[in-house]
Amino acid sequence: MSARFEELAWRETPIGEISLRRRLDPRLRVEVYEVKINDEFLMSSLFTVAEIELARLGLAALPGDAHPDVVVGGLGLGYTARAVLEDARVASLVVVDAVAEVISWHERGLLPEAAALVTDPRSRLVEGDFFAMAAGPDGFDPAVPGRRFDAILLDVDHSPRHVLAPANAALYTVDGMRRLAAHLRPGGVFALWSDDPPDAEFEAVLAEVFTSAAAHVVSFPNPLTGGESANTVYVAT
Repeated sequence: MSARFEELAWRETPIGEISLRRRLDPRLRVEVYEVKINDEFLMSSLFTVAEIELARLGLAALPGDAHPDVVVGGLGLGYTARAVLEDARVASLVVVDAVAEVISWHERGLLPEAAALVTDPRSRLVEGDFFAMAAGPDGFDPAVPGRRFDAILLDVDHSPRHVLAPANAALYTVDGMRRLAAHLRPGGVFALWSDDPPDAEFEAVLAEVFTSAAAHVVSFPNPLTGGESANTVYVAT
């Protein structure tokens, strides 16, 4: 990249101004892709370990001989969805994102390796409100209302306590989790990425709805601080 900074896409959306930026980090000497909503940084290609682990930990909770149908809530930079497709067992993937512009980034090839999500015959990108879909009877596949899945992986909000929109908070209650679990097949898996440490109250919610639930702390090097950072991945079956 010749320029040190480039805004690849910008659009006014119902949740605010969303932008995709690419910059050359002068200290790390790497290209960094970042997503902002208004003035808030939402995600960065510098920090993808836990997003990838969301897929790996979620799929690892399924039987080894499974050929799962998977939903990913939140497309973003695509790391979770691509990690799902790297599992050869996966039969199909539906990726739900509320922002058409984010889907178009991948369809237009603005992000590295975006083609993996667009060209893989197992994968479909669906514009929709994941939280409304989770609460309703039709679920996550507009082509097959009421379709059930083997795994639902979610990475939209910062955490169950720090949501991007007030309406999202209803999902993280017992009633919200029960409505989401109705879209899973027997033995199915729900997994959630969180930027916060493990939350005992949310773990209790999961324990009331699912047979088993665990919070995995995923640590990774932080190139900006020189230390370590951590996210949490919840896995419930």
